[in-house]
Amino acid sequence: MRYVRLGNTGTEVSALCLGTWMFGHDYGEGEAVDRDTSLGILEGAFERGVNFIDTANIYGMPASGYEGPEPGRSESYIGEWLKGVDRESVVIASKVFYTTRGRQPIGLSRKIVRAEIEGTLERLGTDYLDIYYHHGWHPPSPLEETLSVFNDLVREGLVHYLGVSNFTSWQLMKAAWLCDRNGWAPITVIQPRFNAADHVPFTVDPAEMALPDLFDACRDLGVSVCPYSPLAGGFLSGKYQRRDDGDTDRPEGSRAAFTSRYGPFSDRWWRVLDVVREVADDLGATAAQVAIAWAARVEGLTSIPIVGGKRVEYLDDVIGAVDLGLTDEQHESIAAAGRVTERTGYIYT
Repeated sequence: MRYVRLGNTGTEVSALCLGTWMFGHDYGEGEAVDRDTSLGILEGAFERGVNFIDTANIYGMPASGYEGPEPGRSESYIGEWLKGVDRESVVIASKVFYTTRGRQPIGLSRKIVRAEIEGTLERLGTDYLDIYYHHGWHPPSPLEETLSVFNDLVREGLVHYLGVSNFTSWQLMKAAWLCDRNGWAPITVIQPRFNAADHVPFTVDPAEMALPDLFDACRDLGVSVCPYSPLAGGFLSGKYQRRDDGDTDRPEGSRAAFTSRYGPFSDRWWRVLDVVREVADDLGATAAQVAIAWAARVEGLTSIPIVGGKRVEYLDDVIGAVDLGLTDEQHESIAAAGRVTERTGYIYT
């Protein structure tokens, strides 16, 4: 495993981050990744050198309308696993935006953040978080209030570093400015959705929105990037096949098989996948390894893709991306396939 510096901090983390949103996740048909499998994945990742783990207070909650165990099962499973390892050898990130208690389902007030960090630390069985993310932009919650309590958590030793997720460029810059103006702990890392199929980073909160200049803001601020969905929800792994009628074969156990929210896929996405497969064939690698290696290469930035899976065996595939070297030509060929080149509207001359 290769290790990289986290943004403008002195902390080193593995070049891949283990995502755990499917741990305990239940759409009413049982957990996507149950307790025993979750513990096995955590141990398998750690044995392979992955020391960076990403979770959130709501990961592992039953979906709306379904009854299930207590919320936060992802954090609980991580906490159970943590009892058997050296806490100082692991970097753990969690998030707050949605709530697991109280009247408000969403909020970032001082009261909510205090309540949620308490629950997160209890489930994880630890005294501190390495990274705490502002999980999404929430207009009713004053940003200055949220960042103020985040800073308090850092000063109290409950959190080491601060991050944001699903922020636009201007939102990131405003957050960084508030922290600088008030002498608060800075923003260290951001989580956008980023993969070769999308081509540019996206935010999904409050709505899907392309962020073509986000990485420029990150470079200016020295903020590192932990992109989620580097495989576009599994699409770039090559598991899906396009049928002659234009529909998609949805393999059993895939994301598209258990939720209608995933798919259909655009012609541009299929075009990107074709090139990813070609590059994989040239390198003797898998499509997943190529797609992850592509997302890990962002000019002038540290990019640490968040990878996850439902089986321990999946780790060997994705970890192979760490040492996979794409040539400039290979990287650009994938980028070109996903680039939107059509012009619309008036062009100034």
